[in-house]
Amino acid sequence: MSLNLQSAHSLCLLRLSAIGDVCHAVAMVQAIQRQYPHLEITWVIGKVEYQLLKHLPGVQFVVFDKSQGWRSYLNLKRALARQHFDVLLHMQVALRATIASLAISATYRLGFDRARAKEGQWLVTNRRVAPLATPHVLDGFMGFAKAVGVTDLQPSWNIPVPVSDTEFAQNLIPSGQSTLVICPAASKAERNWLPERYAAVADYAVAQGYHVMLCGGPTALERDLANAIQGFAKHELDNQVGHTSLTQLLAVLKQASMVLAPDTGPAHMAVTQGTPVIGLYAHSNPGRTGPYTCLDLVVSVYDEAVKAQTSGDVAWGTRAKGAQLMQMISVESVLARFNQLSQRLSH
Repeated sequence: MSLNLQSAHSLCLLRLSAIGDVCHAVAMVQAIQRQYPHLEITWVIGKVEYQLLKHLPGVQFVVFDKSQGWRSYLNLKRALARQHFDVLLHMQVALRATIASLAISATYRLGFDRARAKEGQWLVTNRRVAPLATPHVLDGFMGFAKAVGVTDLQPSWNIPVPVSDTEFAQNLIPSGQSTLVICPAASKAERNWLPERYAAVADYAVAQGYHVMLCGGPTALERDLANAIQGFAKHELDNQVGHTSLTQLLAVLKQASMVLAPDTGPAHMAVTQGTPVIGLYAHSNPGRTGPYTCLDLVVSVYDEAVKAQTSGDVAWGTRAKGAQLMQMISVESVLARFNQLSQRLSH
């Protein structure tokens, strides 16, 4: 049974992290806004994720800074002390989100169906979305929009960036320049492809007339991986790793012709900008977490990896384990996708 928000005034969304997931959530939020433009929307979000979405139209943000430990919950309770929402969309299955939700006063508290409402989420909600057997994360999120009466569930994105960030990206990637942006690092090192193989693809792209840029955050893991890729590459690459803010990176991804990335936030950021993504997957099911509009471009060894580790039917969200799984992805398989996409873009 869906909730109709026509007479509702306020909605709170609880989704703290991560970058890819909040990109999916934006499509859901904006589907709600299209149907209920009068609705006041408050989003409880993580500190890093806020930096990407802080210019989102029609949304008030309350930042939850988990680095503050137990104080983060007190600060959230203080920030929302005088507010009562008609509806809470509890969209994160994590113990800290379950605890954080206790600071949010709402009449209807909508969570995942019982099979997905782990980490105690089912204890703090009073309504559930419809179950889905094999959803992409984005489709799972759209279940919340459907549950509040939204009929147009086609995902689209409008994530504004400051003009200065757009100009920054246009200076790096002039209009008309064929550019491959490689975002090589995931949050866990085991999900990263090998630097020598990234370098081989980069060299091939340069030979095909592409400008190749490396992008990513400022962590040591990301900087070290970028330096290793350059060390193996025969051509000089444009290394911007650690040199962009999240909104600058979003603008860069919009300017790019294509993006190459493992299972990492920038892959989903690129999707929001309409830029095609070649995704590299071994540990997680790309049908569930792949770049939503580019699943036909994914290079995946997930099925092979997970079947070698399990017997019988494999649950939809099962992760394959092993530090060496990304070695199963060959340079040739990635170049095949590169050529396929390059041809598509040239027509």
